Amino acid sequence: MALLVRASLLACLAAPAVAYVAPAHREVSTSRTVQSTAPAGIWAAQDPVAEETADARAGPFGLVAASVAIGAALGWLSSRRQQVASATAAAAVALTPIAAPAIVEYDGIKYLGGTDKVDINNANVQAYRQFPGFYPTAAGAIATHGPYKSVKDIYGIPNLDPRVVETFKKYESNLVCLPPSPAYYLDRVNNFMYR
Repeated sequence: MALLVRASLLACLAAPAVAYVAPAHREVSTSRTVQSTAPAGIWAAQDPVAEETADARAGPFGLVAASVAIGAALGWLSSRRQQVASATAAAAVALTPIAAPAIVEYDGIKYLGGTDKVDINNANVQAYRQFPGFYPTAAGAIATHGPYKSVKDIYGIPNLDPRVVETFKKYESNLVCLPPSPAYYLDRVNNFMYR
């Protein structure tokens, strides 16, 4: 086993040195040089004999080098199986996306327009349509002010028309005041849902 490891190491170290082969000096015909003003690179690219010899030298050595490299990698992986498995598991855990915490069901959902009670802190102005005379003036006044601590706070809205105050009193028993929820508070005036 130790001999195989040493041989693989020697092959890996020797591969870069053997891979470099000095180009062979070939004699260029003077007639070709004299007759043409083209650069020498064009003549070298058109010489099929030089290309075949370069391919023949690189082919077997490249195959041997690739097989040695693959064998060395597989040998290292098999000897370090436990470490490779734990590193792979750690990478998989690190790259796995974490689920975002979902919004828990809002307890006051029934007060956003589904029943005869409306939450003044979170309901959209459309929820007040069920109360005749409430929409749009009284509903708009509630939605554009707040947040409120109790239902009685709606009477403190500045510049209320006396008719709006009467509407508030008429439907005060249908209004509830829950803490503002960030998911609903911003959509009180306009929920961006159009017909």
